[in-house]
Amino acid sequence: MERPLILISNDDGYQAKGIRSLVDMVKHMGYVIVCAPDGPRSGYACAFSATTPLVLTLREKSDGVEIWSCNGTPVDCVKMALHEIVPRRPDIVIGGINHGDNASVNTHYSGTMGVVMEGCMKHIPSVAYSICDYSADADFEPMRPYVERFTAQILEEGLPKGVCLNINFPLLEERGERREERDYQGVKVCRMGFGSWQNEVTKCHHPRGYDYWWMVGHYHDDEPEATDTDRWALDHGYVAITPTRMDVTAYEAMEFLNSEFVIRNS
Repeated sequence: MERPLILISNDDGYQAKGIRSLVDMVKHMGYVIVCAPDGPRSGYACAFSATTPLVLTLREKSDGVEIWSCNGTPVDCVKMALHEIVPRRPDIVIGGINHGDNASVNTHYSGTMGVVMEGCMKHIPSVAYSICDYSADADFEPMRPYVERFTAQILEEGLPKGVCLNINFPLLEERGERREERDYQGVKVCRMGFGSWQNEVTKCHHPRGYDYWWMVGHYHDDEPEATDTDRWALDHGYVAITPTRMDVTAYEAMEFLNSEFVIRNS
């Protein structure tokens, strides 16, 4: 039988430690093809390039691993890989490992989630891995047994149609001198929490006489007492698994809209 074909991308760029660590974690499971942006593309969500020509560059090729870069968005990378690089349909699409979590409303902004949503829309089992650590030199090693287990399960069992997984890992606190003394509290399957970004824009004045702005802000949890959310799980040391649907229809609102908005001929 052919080895599983694993397609990986991210929004931090092909040189990021997170994606390199992910490749090392899963390369024993199959043939790995990476197609990732040539630089950081955080916040690109499901954006794709409609007016910019795209360029693919083969960066590395070794036994069982190919690494390509693309000058486009994370979604561009998946589209280009599926159209131009992969020899057959991948068995799984993986996004990550992202430097920084993609919990709560960050799901909608995330280029890492854009990767897996694109894979899911192509009916390929897809999963995103992120960690609550924005450091370029983040320690991903405690994630290894979890990433290996989750990836193997998805390769073996697949996922429901129209569903991808958003998996976030908390930042572990040191509990001793030895790394093996650090571990997560457990794994929780949970819903996306409700929250919002506040004070998102900071105005600055340039010495040459014009104003400019930085997108910044801080996250506010709108439901801090809820114990079934991804945000709660991460804040309490759990790995948070959030199944995410492509179908964003608000079914619970359809009856109301049918009664209030639909005009019927008498």
